[in-house]
Amino acid sequence: MEGLLKIAVQTKGRLNEDSIKLIDEAGIKLPLSSRKLISTATNFPMEALFLRDDDIPQAVAMGVADIGVVGENEMLEKKENVIIAKRLGFSKCRLSLAIPKDDVYNGVEYFNGKKIATSYPEILKGFFAEKNITAEIHVITGSVEIAPGIGLADAIFDIVSSGSTLVSNRLKEVEVVIKSEAVLIANPNLSEVKKAILDELIFRMESVQRAEKKKYILLNAPNDKLAEIESYLPGMKSPTVMPLAEEGWSSVHSVIDEKDFWEIIGKLKSAGATGILVIPIEKMIF
Repeated sequence: MEGLLKIAVQTKGRLNEDSIKLIDEAGIKLPLSSRKLISTATNFPMEALFLRDDDIPQAVAMGVADIGVVGENEMLEKKENVIIAKRLGFSKCRLSLAIPKDDVYNGVEYFNGKKIATSYPEILKGFFAEKNITAEIHVITGSVEIAPGIGLADAIFDIVSSGSTLVSNRLKEVEVVIKSEAVLIANPNLSEVKKAILDELIFRMESVQRAEKKKYILLNAPNDKLAEIESYLPGMKSPTVMPLAEEGWSSVHSVIDEKDFWEIIGKLKSAGATGILVIPIEKMIF
């Protein structure tokens, strides 16, 4: 349908959960069922298709879906004709080369003549071509990390998050080839109608994400300390200051980064601020 934006989402797993959470926080209601592979939003012109993650780039390129949420690693591996409409900032990982823990590693030349097990042969071929490495790439799916231990390969190229799986299989990470995160990909030939819906979706997503690490702060301050207190509260533009009923006092409202929270609170208290309230922010719209 021309007026309906079709989004492909991973069927299950962490990427599915994070995608659905972001869509929900953007105010889009998708009736969900474990048995349904298609769901139409009740309050936004969008339809969700639930697919395997490695099928999403092709589905978007072919126009089966207009957009999709997928790991950047899958997008790069499939080499389909899609564009990145937005980086989503979650499901971060890296694709790395790993070798047996006891092997000595002196650089990428180590891999010359070696057999490498991976589920991402295209990305690895590109990396080896760039580095002038000649190696045998052995494509396997699932449990790539066991390949060296059973004699199937000399090394592996796989997704790494914490690195604990490598350690448990007596492997060590030696080269990070790419860093990946969830991305919103789009068919490059969307109609103007669908582009407008996508723009609205991205606007909503960005409003949610801007608010994630921000706090709204309200406090009372003596007027003779306002200049100092305002210097600690840059906010989005500048703090909002309103006079209180009590003479010589004002109410100050602002937005601060969560990472700076305790440092700023300490400075505000030292400057004479009282009645400090800190409130989570649900959305931030500019």
